[in-house]
Amino acid sequence: MKVLANELKRMDIGPVKENEPLMNYTTIKIGGPADILIEPSSPNQLKKAMKTIRSAGVRWTAIGRGSNLLVLDEGIEGVVIKLGSGMDVVEVNGPTVTADGGVSLVSLAMNVSRQGLSGMEFSGGIPGSIGGAVYMNAGAHGSDISAILEKALILFQDGEIEWLTKDELKFSYRTSILQKERPGIVLQAVFRLVEGEKEKILKEIQKYKDYRKETQPWNYPCAGSIFRNPLPEYAGKLIEKAGLKGHSIGGAKISEMHGNFIVNAGNATAEDVLALIEHVKDTVFTLFDVKMETEVEIIGRKSQGNS
Repeated sequence: MKVLANELKRMDIGPVKENEPLMNYTTIKIGGPADILIEPSSPNQLKKAMKTIRSAGVRWTAIGRGSNLLVLDEGIEGVVIKLGSGMDVVEVNGPTVTADGGVSLVSLAMNVSRQGLSGMEFSGGIPGSIGGAVYMNAGAHGSDISAILEKALILFQDGEIEWLTKDELKFSYRTSILQKERPGIVLQAVFRLVEGEKEKILKEIQKYKDYRKETQPWNYPCAGSIFRNPLPEYAGKLIEKAGLKGHSIGGAKISEMHGNFIVNAGNATAEDVLALIEHVKDTVFTLFDVKMETEVEIIGRKSQGNS
């Protein structure tokens, strides 16, 4: 791995770090080290790096802003790719908005809303990057990324770069083709919004931001919603009905504010969080005969994202 790290450093592809603790890159502040972490600042740098990584036969995993991510305590084998500064450009042409994968979803939503463009209000309180949002079809308040996306530019494992349309991305609830069928990294996304009344749009987005502040524990390190909603039921409500709010294992605790959030209440490990997840699954199934599935992405040496 040292040889690959030195080769990547010589290539001038942006920052290259070895044995980098990933707790510094996740909102729940948990995660062991990456063998190598790179932060390329342009698509060409990323493409060069990907070619070298693939030639070395080394695993790679892409992360965004770490807001829906649990990295295991053993860390991540191989190379972790995080889009660096320079891959966070936004271009607005009327109702068509093009954003790089490294752009903050919240900042983009606020940006377009101030310009009187409607369609992204639902995402005003969702932390994370555009790349991560497309990857998992992020959504809230009855809408999601698939409702506004036209196409996305993807770098695939073999180094090829290709535009995929919304239909080709095969979006469904919190999933896309990029998660398993065709792993890749979102370089850019093109959204089609609609022009509207700026004050009304800003009021709407602020309402959603306030709702999140009032109902979700973002004052603690957390990873967002842990479970998918087993519709027509809601994960948080089932967990609350099961009497699990406030339940803790080690440093991991189910939020007393929202049942579908696990917070790092103090030096929690990924093992603590996983044990709490399993406890919730077992309890909810026993009480309500409902199988809970995780929404948070769990990656690490026992569960690699890409190969």
